[in-house]
Amino acid sequence: MILRYARHTNDLNAIKTFYSTIIQLDVLGEFNDHDGYDGIFLGKENENWHLEFTTNHNKVNHHFNEDDYLVFYPNTLKDHQLILDAISKHKIPEIKPHNPYWVKNGIAIKDPDGLVVIISKQKI
Repeated sequence: MILRYARHTNDLNAIKTFYSTIIQLDVLGEFNDHDGYDGIFLGKENENWHLEFTTNHNKVNHHFNEDDYLVFYPNTLKDHQLILDAISKHKIPEIKPHNPYWVKNGIAIKDPDGLVVIISKQKI
């Protein structure tokens, strides 16, 4: 099975920068004016999942819950450190997640749309 998480955004460039520069995902593909939508696919080569972000003239007003997270489990200590270094370099503030498990076991930040992104300390 392949997983695609798709979400509409008002700022595709900020999303692209965040997920490729901070979270260290690869740009797997992009499209422009496909039935009025522009978009980008982000993930890791040769994995069975990716994120898709789209934008068009319709503005979105996200209402994420305090327990809505996108969680990443870096594969290596090096990968984990690269993400932490990017968070620090770009002065992205850490936040305290609502779920106490992630307070102890991850680093929480928000993406440009306001969704909490967790970088897990587990499975490294």
